[in-house]
Amino acid sequence: MRQLGTLVGQSVARVEDATLLTGNGRYLDDLPQRKDTRHIAFLRADQAHAKIISIDTKDARALPGVVAVLTGDDVAALTRSMTVGVKADVEAWPMARDRVRYVGEPVAMVVAIDRYVAEDAVDLIRVEYETMPAVVDPMEALAPGAEVLHPSLGGNLISERSFRYGDPDVAFAEAAHRVSISVTYPRNSCTPMECYGVVAEYLPSEDIFDITANFQGPFSIHTVIARSLGVPGNRLRLRTPPDSGGSFGVKQGVFPYVILAGVAAKVAGYPVKWIEDRLEHLSASVSATNRVTTLSAAVDGTGRIQALEWDQVEDCGAHLRAPEPATLYRMHGNMTGAYAIRNVSIRNRVVLTNKTPTGLNRGFGGPQVYFALERLVHKIALELGIDPLELIRRNLVPTGDFPYRTATGALMDSGDYSKALYTAAHAGKLDKLLALRDAARAEGRLYGVGYCVAVEPSVSNMGYITTVLTPDQRAKAGPKNGAQAVGTITVDPMGTVTVKTASVPQGQGHRTVLAQVVGDILGLPMGDIRAIVDVDTSRDPWSIAAGNYSSRFAAAVAGAVSLAAQQLRGKLAKMAAQQLGCGPEAITFAGGKVFDRENPAAAIPFGRLAGTSHWAPGTLPEGIGQAISETVFWSPPELTAPNEKDEVNSSLCHGFIFDFCGVEIDRLTGQVRIDRYVSMHDCGRILHPGMVDGQIRGAFLQAVGAALYEEFVYAEDGSFESGTLADYLIPTVMETPDIQILHFETPSPFTPLGAKGVAEGNCMSTPVCIANAVADALSCENITLPITPSKVLAMIGGEERPPSKPIAKPVKAKAKPGERALTGEGEADVSSPREAVWHMLLEAETLAAIIPGAHGVQKLSPDHFTATVTLGVGPVKDKYEADVRLSDIDHLNSVTLTGAVTGRLGSGGGTGVIRLSDLPGGGTRLHYSYVATVGGKVASSRQEILDALAEHGSDASVIAGGQTLVPMLNMRLAKPKVLIDAARLPDLARIEEEKGELRIGCAVRQAQLEQLPNLVSKQPLLARAIPFIGHVQTRARGTVCGSIAHADPSAELPLCLIALQGKVHLRTRRKARTVRAEDFFLGMMSTAREPDELIEAVSYPTAAPGTGFAFQEIGRRHGDFAIVAVAAVASDDGVSLTVGGVDDVARRFDLGAGRDDGLDDALNDIAWSLNARDDLHASAAYRREITRRLGRHVIHQAKAEAARCQS
Repeated sequence: MRQLGTLVGQSVARVEDATLLTGNGRYLDDLPQRKDTRHIAFLRADQAHAKIISIDTKDARALPGVVAVLTGDDVAALTRSMTVGVKADVEAWPMARDRVRYVGEPVAMVVAIDRYVAEDAVDLIRVEYETMPAVVDPMEALAPGAEVLHPSLGGNLISERSFRYGDPDVAFAEAAHRVSISVTYPRNSCTPMECYGVVAEYLPSEDIFDITANFQGPFSIHTVIARSLGVPGNRLRLRTPPDSGGSFGVKQGVFPYVILAGVAAKVAGYPVKWIEDRLEHLSASVSATNRVTTLSAAVDGTGRIQALEWDQVEDCGAHLRAPEPATLYRMHGNMTGAYAIRNVSIRNRVVLTNKTPTGLNRGFGGPQVYFALERLVHKIALELGIDPLELIRRNLVPTGDFPYRTATGALMDSGDYSKALYTAAHAGKLDKLLALRDAARAEGRLYGVGYCVAVEPSVSNMGYITTVLTPDQRAKAGPKNGAQAVGTITVDPMGTVTVKTASVPQGQGHRTVLAQVVGDILGLPMGDIRAIVDVDTSRDPWSIAAGNYSSRFAAAVAGAVSLAAQQLRGKLAKMAAQQLGCGPEAITFAGGKVFDRENPAAAIPFGRLAGTSHWAPGTLPEGIGQAISETVFWSPPELTAPNEKDEVNSSLCHGFIFDFCGVEIDRLTGQVRIDRYVSMHDCGRILHPGMVDGQIRGAFLQAVGAALYEEFVYAEDGSFESGTLADYLIPTVMETPDIQILHFETPSPFTPLGAKGVAEGNCMSTPVCIANAVADALSCENITLPITPSKVLAMIGGEERPPSKPIAKPVKAKAKPGERALTGEGEADVSSPREAVWHMLLEAETLAAIIPGAHGVQKLSPDHFTATVTLGVGPVKDKYEADVRLSDIDHLNSVTLTGAVTGRLGSGGGTGVIRLSDLPGGGTRLHYSYVATVGGKVASSRQEILDALAEHGSDASVIAGGQTLVPMLNMRLAKPKVLIDAARLPDLARIEEEKGELRIGCAVRQAQLEQLPNLVSKQPLLARAIPFIGHVQTRARGTVCGSIAHADPSAELPLCLIALQGKVHLRTRRKARTVRAEDFFLGMMSTAREPDELIEAVSYPTAAPGTGFAFQEIGRRHGDFAIVAVAAVASDDGVSLTVGGVDDVARRFDLGAGRDDGLDDALNDIAWSLNARDDLHASAAYRREITRRLGRHVIHQAKAEAARCQS
């Protein structure tokens, strides 16, 4: 039982919330700025690995409003290389110099009067690259002959260390069983709502940098920044804003931009500001490390683990930036988890690849370690035939052994793991969950139960990272250890209290907890206490351990504040004792008063007593000095430096977690549903139960993302494929189940308040707990994260059934995931002889006409050309620089054109084949086909709209709802010169029923159609499809015609238009025309609309009597675009099936009567006839299989409905 104070231990209202919930938070972008502040924008690498041949900034510098343009060499001339995390012959600069090493790496920096001008100037910078092979797989990076990122290093292995504790060789030799597992843990990120931000000013008269950034610590990085800027620490003033929109470790990585902003301010002579956008954040901030682990266990005949053998390969991206390799070594003292294992060997290798540099992410190091360890324990249980929970129990650290020293050096402070396990199993009704699993399996359902135990370390030892060095290297560098926290309590003349810490909260509620702690000690209401938690290194007491990371607040920071408050209370007690005539030990603080507990009526108001030091210092008792302010620096003695045996107590506190869960897998779709989740925590003394539960729920949500949704994906060439939140999927509340949270408290003897950390634990335990449950449901061994439906169905579906007959379909581009493919082919007959046509083909003017989007073609040699090419899909267009070469030249017969393009939006390429043949009556037939792929980032009257479209054509975009176009504008993917607003025209926002059709105007919102009276009877298919579109907020803004105009193949309304054989009504200034749906959609985001045409309306046929309809779709999350969507229509005329999300357009198939005999063959042939694509969300095979399964399902539904209607 925890000891409850008046405030501590209670879920009091958070003092931060009124400010935050009313929009009055003071985030970095909200802070006042000088009128002459200039703004920064970056040109970033669009290649993963390339030499920089030249950077032309002339046009950018000439743009009015530009103050400065800096390249990597300019920055290097004014700074020093950033600190590298290990001893290695390699430099780390905040901006690329000789080469770029990851997509998104800064290449140039523009300072301008505003962000708009700065972005325009970035577009004017021209960089010439020499592309080099990229290496993205860490194991391939280690292979002989792999491309080397840093030539001075001589390879991609930047650090390797091996460790031995106990005698693992003997333990393995004597073991009854050796069980091994190899796992990969993917890259992911906790993606805070607020991205990076920096405001910097340089004061030349004092050579001082004054920089504000939403940096979270550790403030050891202050030294890294000062050293790089070339100033002593007292000339770098680093400040943090009062509020920060989340961090989860990520904002530690802002420091390279702090350096760059400082340089920009110095060069420009103005204050400068940079606010990171989401595209920049995903591609170029820090992510968690991906890790390849091989782990073996020596197990005796009873199931007790005698030894572990770790082999870890850590991928830290293109540069090893401090504090990395912290992620690899943070858990070093805890490599045996919650288990009593005395023999351990560890091999740690740190590898560089062409990916963004890594940094701290919530739970850093823990998810990677526990995924391997707890998957191994699950496998041991299966191989030995022992119940997994029983195996866990047998290996836990015994109750009486705390404090427990692990084999690798951690000193685990407190716990009763066995009792906590039993308590959680009982309170969480584990027996009922197991019975539910058995019942589900008896019904043929796929249901599994998973377990995980984990030790959650908190309050990191600042010396753990030095374990990466050998003992000799550490001896030369000097010892590093501790976890210093600081707290200051100040009383003003009115007797109110201010608390100051260097904690830098990111939304956790530090001000509330500090007021609770101090309020209990001084007997004050929380309203009399104000906590200031932002940091100013020129004003505040701080240490290199300052900041908000490693769950150190409750244990260390609040503990230091409690010690400062107790010191102040001790002085005030002596003052009160002197006035009340009693001993200090009799003084009580409560209710805003100070009194002798034996005579509470004789009380002194706290304010009067506390003000004495201000108003009458001469009356203070001897020896007190002052009672105005107390500062405590606290560092626990248990955190010592690593010893000569490489043993290290890497963290002060060790919470305990026991999770178990039940998951069910949909046999039809492979989707994983978390049915129940129970999470038990021992986090020591709980200071604020509500906030503790909030931290657990937040970590759980992010862990669900890691388990089922999130992954940073890179193509073989290093291009970043999950660079938007449409591709990097974060779970919402719709995908996150409620969880049962249980607590078991064993206060820490090492912290002032008995508290331990709690904010990171579920990021460590939940991914592997879910993975173990999925493995239990599927009886499989190899589970890789994220556990997507595509992966699951591949495990349960077996071999894909081939088509029943040869399927003829056009050859399509083989685009990589994240790319859009454009294809075309055609023929032209000319009267000239073949030889004349052939020679004409090899000229620049002819190629300009053949290459799609090409202009400015220049001939460098007979088979080598350059060109400027405008490429894009739908509204997403940009100019690319193309390098075109001719190959496979068959004289007078055929030639292949191959081109590579690079541009601001990414990279692309294309291949075209031209063939010549003789015409029977003379002349030549020219046949051409091409494939082009694009990757990377991804009005007051109707007449005025038509006039604008007639005048501007493809340079204009019509906006009504903006749910597609506005995000493209925000991401600079669409750049129309004219934007035409059609949202406010009443005659375009009508729904009319005429001649058996629903005519829907182009400004009609999706919600307006959804709320149409009797929509279910007028057109049931629309009524069933609309709820799948996004969320309520999306439908309230998005228009019916919007997704039709953009022709997204995964959107619901274009599919319904094709399924119902609807129409699109187009109009120009001079004419109107109606196009059938099957003729309107030409390809991926491509339609038959001419540039000067407005989609005035669309028409959906109303439901004919006796017709049945069915609709279903599968997406990764609720409201996402469909991976596969199917619609079936059944009537006396037959059955049709329309499939969306698979091919470049939704496709409709007539199935005759749709009889059950032969239906499976028909659906299989349909699936194979579609040009299914592989992408981040699903494989082509998955899309085909879901087409078969959902197709059968909706056909049966539609036929059943038709039968009911006819009866």
